[in-house]
Amino acid sequence: MFLARVFTLYPEIFPGPLSKGLYGKAMTEKIWDLKTVNIREFANDKHKTVDDTPYGGGSGMLIRPDVLASSIDQNVHSKETIIYLTPKGKLFNQSLAKKLSNTPVVNLICGSFEGIDQRIIDSRGIVEISVGDFILSGGETAAFILLDSILRLIPGVLGNNSSIDEETFENGLLEYPQYTKPQIWEEKSVPDVLLSGDHAKIKHWRLSQSEAITRDRRPDLWQKYKKD
Repeated sequence: MFLARVFTLYPEIFPGPLSKGLYGKAMTEKIWDLKTVNIREFANDKHKTVDDTPYGGGSGMLIRPDVLASSIDQNVHSKETIIYLTPKGKLFNQSLAKKLSNTPVVNLICGSFEGIDQRIIDSRGIVEISVGDFILSGGETAAFILLDSILRLIPGVLGNNSSIDEETFENGLLEYPQYTKPQIWEEKSVPDVLLSGDHAKIKHWRLSQSEAITRDRRPDLWQKYKKD
């Protein structure tokens, strides 16, 4: 069973949508589980203070290393993966999602305020990951994105695991266009090749479409695809 453990100041947000639909069914079937750890419960003072001003000045507050370390040390077992969701982390991608889907336990630290003390990152071997080049108000949203991309790769979660093989990024390309009924809609018809029944031609058409879309929209992926 895959376990996701989320460290957050707002545990009421979870599990939210992750408890619905296919993910909820998979949770009921014990394919995966979610545990939330309220960082605030590990504060030592009566006010449950988890943050303080940064040394050297600057705007905002930082989560204290002693409070966060206490929450980690009392919940995380040796050699488990610990991830801090932050804009300055390594960019998350499909390859990393696959790797994490084969990890029994993933611990996610949801940042708040201006972030966390660097010393806790260094001392606990925490991996910093970013879900994109933009800023969020907290790490909870990023945690949902990361978990969604991981859970769907775990065997038994999706109804049709074979569909994963043809998705965007699986072969280094963006996905080709998709069509369904009706055959003609608003005077626009489904491409003839998809109606031909010739599987070789359909495969070639889909590949050529994927290549064209990737070349136009993601030159970075296109260059890597050509190199590989």
